Amino acid sequence: MLASESSTSALLAEIASGGREDDVGIDELLQRVSKRAFGLLLFAVTLPAFLPLPVGVGAFVGPLVMLVGVQLLIGMRRPWVPAALRRRGVARASFRRFVERLNPWLQRLERLCAPRLEYLTAGLAGNIVTGALLIILGVLLTLPIPFTNYPFGLLIMLFAVALIERDGALLAIAWGLGGAAIAASLLLSKELIDLIGRVF
Repeated sequence: MLASESSTSALLAEIASGGREDDVGIDELLQRVSKRAFGLLLFAVTLPAFLPLPVGVGAFVGPLVMLVGVQLLIGMRRPWVPAALRRRGVARASFRRFVERLNPWLQRLERLCAPRLEYLTAGLAGNIVTGALLIILGVLLTLPIPFTNYPFGLLIMLFAVALIERDGALLAIAWGLGGAAIAASLLLSKELIDLIGRVF
């Protein structure tokens, strides 16, 4: 991590405790970063999967994860977010509680992270692989498969941390876990098998 850049946990804690508004909006998150914007955006859109929201939140989070994946897949250099989504936010108190619960685990992970193999996190080929996996994981999150919000959410958060920290080694681990999760879902999910049957 460059000296001029905060770690992921420090950046999230700063956002949780600061700001002039009661909500944490996507605009605020993206204004804090430059090269790490895709990672922060991915973190922001996945956050509702961990909040006490009504059942079916995956149907909202999944398409947003897919939106990030598509932009990485086609090689966009900075993320695009619809204006209506930019104006939406999460209550800062809820964001702060989530960050407080996440940070002890995140800080342990950060001790293992470093900017390395950055061609995987910033290069075109790496972005294509990351984008394709995020699109598929977003589809899986959208499907009404019981008890999958947290596992898929945590996996997508791993992608987000790897992109924020620019850690290609961690991203490669996320690719492997993502591929395994997709394979397991293909084998075990009746909903996904039915969907494939309807498409083909």
